[in-house]
Amino acid sequence: MLRDSVTTLLDDDYPPLLREIADPPLALHFRGDRSLLQRPAVAVVGSRRASPYAINAARRITEPLAAAGVAIVSGLALGVDAAAHEAALEANGATIAVLGTGIDVTYPRGNRRLYKRVGLLLTELPPGTPPMAMNFPIRNRIIAGLTLGTIVIEATARSGSLITARLAAEQNREVFAVPGSIFSEGTEGTHRLIQYGAKLVHQAQDVLDELRLEVTLPVAPGEEAPHADVLAALSHDEPLAAERAAAKLGRAPESLAEALLELELGGWVRSLPGGRYVRTAK
Repeated sequence: MLRDSVTTLLDDDYPPLLREIADPPLALHFRGDRSLLQRPAVAVVGSRRASPYAINAARRITEPLAAAGVAIVSGLALGVDAAAHEAALEANGATIAVLGTGIDVTYPRGNRRLYKRVGLLLTELPPGTPPMAMNFPIRNRIIAGLTLGTIVIEATARSGSLITARLAAEQNREVFAVPGSIFSEGTEGTHRLIQYGAKLVHQAQDVLDELRLEVTLPVAPGEEAPHADVLAALSHDEPLAAERAAAKLGRAPESLAEALLELELGGWVRSLPGGRYVRTAK
């Protein structure tokens, strides 16, 4: 079982980047590997009700950064936060979760397994503090303060992720935003950030170039996907029912079942409720 620890603003092991912000926490509670705080870090935040596009974007950008040794910091929320943490773990990289609760409180409950897998948990709130709405905007300054920059992936005009972006800008840290469809309410916030000067992100290298981090991204092996015709009929952002995919290909729906299963097992597609499928970022 991992031991909990505490550091204060007066201690030498207090995170140096966090010490630089205007209102650093007086004390921090930790659980996990505190050496992860020595790595260069970026924050990845976004919608709790993330679209398949946002999940894919989070994986596309986060996995290479984590594999290259950059720590991924987020808030352990559902949606984009969880996708970023999971992508970092799948890349055998480092990920840090900043909680809006006590260190011993798992929230949301749907992320219980992820809570146990994240490399480092930290919070300024005392043990036993339950989830309260007022605490989450406050913890966002820690997410921004621990990192060199914040990447926002999918956010409405009133998203809490925009608070993190604003705090990052106020802390003189870089702000990045991933664009999306102009027809989606979920990308209005990210597009506004880009209009106001946030750096548009298309891939992980964009982040490294802006932060001038001298790390090397891994080269993905040239694996060829099976059932290329079936894969081509699917989209990265709009889930498609198997019946509609079959219609596009001029095939019977039952003839796609084996191909879709093989593609899913290989990590090329992800199945969604209602018999729908979406391509992954692979």
